[in-house]
Amino acid sequence: MSTPNTPQWVAGFKSDYDKLLVKKWSSYLGAVLLMVVILALMINGMVWGVFGGVKFWGDWFNNLIGLGPLLGLSAERMPLWMHSMSLMNITLVLGAFCAALLSRQFSPLRPPKIEYLWALLGGALMGIGAALAGGCTTGGFFNPVLHASPAGWAMWAGLLAGAAIGFKLLYWTLENIEWGTKAPPSLQVPAGLVAAYPLIGWVVALGALVWALLWLYSGSAPLVYRAPIVLAGFAIGFILHRSRLCFARAFREPFVTAEGEMTKAVILALAIGMPIAALLFQKKVIDPYMAIPATFWIGSLVGGVIFGIGMVFAGGCASGSLWRMGEGHVKLWVAMFFFAWSGSTASALFKKFGLSAVDEDSTDAFERTNLGFQAFMPEMFSSWGISFLVSGGLLLAWYAWVRYNESTERFTLM
Repeated sequence: MSTPNTPQWVAGFKSDYDKLLVKKWSSYLGAVLLMVVILALMINGMVWGVFGGVKFWGDWFNNLIGLGPLLGLSAERMPLWMHSMSLMNITLVLGAFCAALLSRQFSPLRPPKIEYLWALLGGALMGIGAALAGGCTTGGFFNPVLHASPAGWAMWAGLLAGAAIGFKLLYWTLENIEWGTKAPPSLQVPAGLVAAYPLIGWVVALGALVWALLWLYSGSAPLVYRAPIVLAGFAIGFILHRSRLCFARAFREPFVTAEGEMTKAVILALAIGMPIAALLFQKKVIDPYMAIPATFWIGSLVGGVIFGIGMVFAGGCASGSLWRMGEGHVKLWVAMFFFAWSGSTASALFKKFGLSAVDEDSTDAFERTNLGFQAFMPEMFSSWGISFLVSGGLLLAWYAWVRYNESTERFTLM
């Protein structure tokens, strides 16, 4: 807060700092900026993914405790920071941590005891759901929709159902279970450390930039390739924290409070991204099948339901959990551990028993499993126009439902 003796120019800079780095950004601004980063990755032949990195963490842990051979996991593991999606997740947490420091919003938050159980349950369900759907809300829903795949819309339907079921179950526990609901005392962060948060945040931001530049000019092809991932992951974490953008909220809040801002922000991001992504596919800048799981429609739908229930109990989806981890939420660290472990274990078991193993005898150009296949609408309909009509119609229907519910609260489950 400015004092009467604060020079006017200093007060002006402080006001700008508060608007940019302290006050919450609009969810719509966050959605647009997120799409800019995603499209930048696509132009460079990359995709934003979360579950692949999370599962890699779980594979690493399963090997550490000796379950790797039993699950059929490879014993050879690259470092956590060399796996592209793992690196993107790590830098996403780092970006959110930086944003939380710059806004003085970082705080280790301990939940009530029962929330640890919900974190375990929610994380485990998210892992199973993502293993079935071939991805989380990012890789199973958002990216496939962006890449013109009905697999994303199948998971969308599952996520809506799962969010509704999950909230009803969670609401029942709130009304009927009293054990472990008392919040523990807040952890007191020394005032001097809080005052130093912005400075630490700038150091973190500078460190991420130096990290990326060192890799970019290292002369090592693997490191040069990963340098943009460091910056992209950091930017995504920063944007998600500043705008509080969360896919779990986009699916959950219409059923809880009828609030639809987050849902409409996700719809806006897809509406902007779909035509640009289509242009990139047509110009062969990137292969759309890179981000289309072989799970349409059974795996996507059933996985979406299970994941939707899990993200309600966990308190966040995959990307939402990561940026909240950077903000200091202990519950989300617990949820992410069980998400990773469950995702790795379920993926290995599904593959081992032939559920998600790719059919090597198939003569199709796309991958096929017992959970479904890689469905690409422009090839299914032999037309980009029909693909846009289908996806655009579903986006419009989603928006209309959310807008109607905001006005009437017809679908709230309280």
